[in-house]
Amino acid sequence: MKNIMKQYFDCWLNNNSEELFWIFADDVIYSECYGPEYHGINEVVQWFMDWNKKGKVLKWDIKQMLSAENKVVVEWYFECMYDNELSQFDGVTLAEFNEDNKIICLKEFESKHEHYYPYH
Repeated sequence: MKNIMKQYFDCWLNNNSEELFWIFADDVIYSECYGPEYHGINEVVQWFMDWNKKGKVLKWDIKQMLSAENKVVVEWYFECMYDNELSQFDGVTLAEFNEDNKIICLKEFESKHEHYYPYH
């Protein structure tokens, strides 16, 4: 399952939508960290292709990955150029896999990359 998550991140880095059909279940539910939700592999692929028309993922670095039973948790750093604007943030992905080792549910959570220390 950890290899599948790495493969998914690589799809974004390489702008490769073909592997998404091997990674996600047909009836996947994918929730992005800022609100949009996609139901089914066709919506996930459409979103991927639409996003890559305006954007380019520059980095999607895995900080750590944990797995238990049929779930994987990934902590990561993300950086992209979208509509000529640089974005960067930290995040966590929670992915659940079905019996065929395909992602059936994926949820992303975002955190600001820059941190400050109010008591220092």
